[in-house]
Amino acid sequence: MSTIVSGNIQNVLTKTNKTIFVENIQKWVIAEKQLKHIAEKTKEIRELKTQTSIDICQYIQSNNLSSTKIELSDGELKIYDKKEYPPLSFGYIEERLAEIIPDKSHVNFIIQHLKDNREIKSSPDIRRTYTKK
Repeated sequence: MSTIVSGNIQNVLTKTNKTIFVENIQKWVIAEKQLKHIAEKTKEIRELKTQTSIDICQYIQSNNLSSTKIELSDGELKIYDKKEYPPLSFGYIEERLAEIIPDKSHVNFIIQHLKDNREIKSSPDIRRTYTKK
């Protein structure tokens, strides 16, 4: 079964599709601008929180208050030692493997195998570039 569309209706459909496309571009640009603004504000707030945390921790440590809990209306604050782990990189894996596998060629083979067989996922996306003013 085939559908017959007259020339005028086809032009209207094409214009409608183009209009929808343009509207989608406009929505995307608005959303991207909003996300950029939110990311900038988030960065500022995160930097403020980090610096304030450093100041609070220094005060607590310099005044021997490390076991102190600060009561809040909805919980409490207390100082603790946060453990941070670096990313699991190929360099790190290679160093650790070299500690347990004496043959460097085996280590190189394993590292190359891991690199060659990483899952790569590809999908279309939109990237915005800004012109310098």
